[in-house]
Amino acid sequence: MSSPIWTPDALSSEARPYSGVGWRIVEAQHYVSTMKLVDSVAEQDLLESLLERTKPPIPPECVGLDFLLATPFRYDAVYPVGSRFRRAGRTPGVFYAAEKPETAIAEIAFYRLLLYCETPTLPFPTNAAEYTGFSIAVRARSAIDLTSAQLVADRAIWTAPTEYGPCQTLAEQARSAAIELIRYQSVRDPQGQANLALLSCTAFAAPKPVDRQTWRIQIAQTGVQARREFPNLALDFSPSDFAGDPRIAARFG
Repeated sequence: MSSPIWTPDALSSEARPYSGVGWRIVEAQHYVSTMKLVDSVAEQDLLESLLERTKPPIPPECVGLDFLLATPFRYDAVYPVGSRFRRAGRTPGVFYAAEKPETAIAEIAFYRLLLYCETPTLPFPTNAAEYTGFSIAVRARSAIDLTSAQLVADRAIWTAPTEYGPCQTLAEQARSAAIELIRYQSVRDPQGQANLALLSCTAFAAPKPVDRQTWRIQIAQTGVQARREFPNLALDFSPSDFAGDPRIAARFG
């Protein structure tokens, strides 16, 4: 079957409940950036609350969630560049995560290398940067799995490295069918493990991150090295790991 056949009714017939854990990696500056502006923790909390009031409103179903979970769903913010399951513009939010932290690291390694592909005059950093990995508990009543027997027939569409249009259309159809989550193969992970796209805050099973990890990531012309402190783990990604993307191949090929 091909993507135009996947109507809301057809997707509903493929939907199943999903529960598990998702991982996301963020720069470890989400609190440090305001710390240098204040003299105490109380002042920082006040500053953070004032800043929160200036941000776009959170949808009702996302109220009460930690900001790390709710941020992608601030609808009034214009989404500047389209992603795999979200079009650019004033479009509904998507929370992207990976089933394993290693896959989340592969994703961020790819996008950091892509940054240097798209800004070739930008020098590579001399030091490793610190990142926070955090996990979320997921429980969706209605989810579709693009690696399942029926949907995997369109794998070439779902895993296209740069053409996101069909996936964005699929997500819109899924929303019409009240589907909360899309499970799909990571295009960036060399091991091809699974990612999650949460289409609704109702797919979060807990309002805050469940677990956290500290990672240090070094980016260089030769690739990306990532190290986790506890439990100890080191990962290496060379540009050739992402050569299926023409933008990476053009710079590092």
